[in-house]
Amino acid sequence: LVSSGVYNAFSLEIKASAKVRGFVGEEVLLKCSFKSSSPISESLRIDWTYRPLTGGQMETIFHYQSVPYPTTMGKFKDRISWIGNVAEGDASIVLQSPVLSDNGTFICSVKNPPDVYHNIPQTMLIVTERGLSFQLTSATLLSILVFLPSIVVVVLLLVRMGRKFGVLKEKKKPGYKKSSIEVSDEPEHPETDKCLGKLRDWCLKCV
Repeated sequence: LVSSGVYNAFSLEIKASAKVRGFVGEEVLLKCSFKSSSPISESLRIDWTYRPLTGGQMETIFHYQSVPYPTTMGKFKDRISWIGNVAEGDASIVLQSPVLSDNGTFICSVKNPPDVYHNIPQTMLIVTERGLSFQLTSATLLSILVFLPSIVVVVLLLVRMGRKFGVLKEKKKPGYKKSSIEVSDEPEHPETDKCLGKLRDWCLKCV
């Protein structure tokens, strides 16, 4: 970029997720990777800073220079773990036992002298309570309301046809004799069939 006769360039390129979703009590991975035009040296520095969702002053929660230095104070004390690998350009950390108040912006900064100028990616962390593993969407609910009555009707019809087929099969058997208490082919439980008929009509109307 050339502006007013001054040449500026990013010697370091840093990439981080724009948004990360986590759940209360479950560790969250905050990924950060970098590329430097200079060889990795002992002067390499990595800093992670945090700004609350409600705003306020930024605080450093992790520092790396030859060895990792997680913060020893504040709300993130004993909750930051280093899982990066500087030789592979990985500057990722893990947040243990996140809570709702951890929501905010996390910034990964890398300096590898003489490469010290770079873009500043920000990661928005959103921590929520884990709900049911399966949630009904409007499309799923609509499908259930449409197809469930149809399935009920089909089952009722199959049951009714099966009963009639069974009666006809018995009548066709040799030596079949009509019982003295068998007066008609009407169902033995008229009240039950009446209820099933109403349910079938209701289902058909719904469909």
